[in-house]
Amino acid sequence: MANESKAGRVTGIGGVFFRTEDPDATKQWYAEHLGLGVDDYGSNFTWRSDSDPSRRCFTQWSPFADDTGYFGSPDQQAMVNYRVDDLDAILARLTAAGVELAGVMEVESFGRFQHVIDGDGRRIELWEPVDTEYESMLDGVTKS
Repeated sequence: MANESKAGRVTGIGGVFFRTEDPDATKQWYAEHLGLGVDDYGSNFTWRSDSDPSRRCFTQWSPFADDTGYFGSPDQQAMVNYRVDDLDAILARLTAAGVELAGVMEVESFGRFQHVIDGDGRRIELWEPVDTEYESMLDGVTKS
């Protein structure tokens, strides 16, 4: 059943992260063959918020080294980052439901992040973005 709450919900995909043997070679392949604009972290896709079309939002595509610890288990080959509108509200609800939080909340100028473990044991990332700050940092953008 979908969550009817207005606060503490997923609003979009914030990122798609995956392991690869050579992240730089992977980024260059995608830049050369598919036209992605890349930077040190991967590429960003821009889109507009339905509730506020003047607001630019971003989805990060990012290859990680095979030996990254960022995904938790070495067996997890990919991780999805979900944009949320109120990280505190969603974490309170998840904690009350017994959902496992992984690690500590990270606070950056461009948003707050928390890893959680989904119902199948996968690590996912929740991100409450500060899009204006995030946009000011971007180099690798893939334009539509």
